[in-house]
Amino acid sequence: MSTQTNTYYTLGHDSMAEFSDRGSKFIAYAYEVDNVDIIKLTIKKLKEQHPKAVHVCFAYRIGFDQLQFRASDDGEPSGSAGKPILGQIDSAQLKNVLIAVVRYFGGVLLGVPGLINAYKTAAHLAITEATIVEKSRMQFFTLQFDYTQMNDVMRVLKMHQCQTIHQSLLLFCEMKVGVSFVEKDKVIKKLQDIQGVLLQVEV
Repeated sequence: MSTQTNTYYTLGHDSMAEFSDRGSKFIAYAYEVDNVDIIKLTIKKLKEQHPKAVHVCFAYRIGFDQLQFRASDDGEPSGSAGKPILGQIDSAQLKNVLIAVVRYFGGVLLGVPGLINAYKTAAHLAITEATIVEKSRMQFFTLQFDYTQMNDVMRVLKMHQCQTIHQSLLLFCEMKVGVSFVEKDKVIKKLQDIQGVLLQVEV
């Protein structure tokens, strides 16, 4: 897979897969996510959707510095669930991905090796059910400018194929915009050269 820092691999769509072992059922859900708030909400909804499940274990890796990740065993023996799930995300070299595995207990204890295999297999199946896509890493920034500067600003954004996340175009305009890392320095310089445009780059 690509080693370029300006692109990354993630899921093209959400997916689901099931794995069973000695009566226990493991339902894996895979999502593209980009912030912790969405992850918390997603886990909360899964627990509401599966009130009789004994565990909802998960792992995620978001961002590009490799530091934003978590592996949760949700009551399973330490290291038997979240870590194997995270291992599958990393083996596929994916970023901005959450995988949650819902377990329904089947009456037979699987032991730590059995749990590791079950959570690892369920996560792997969920990844294989999804399409893996290569995306451009984006830089986001906010713009504030007078309506009279609209044409100059939009000309730059269109020229560099920027994505508008949201906008408020009144007498005084505000926009949140995304641009690929390859183009970000050019775009920021051109926008800063337009007199009166206030630009704030998101960290």
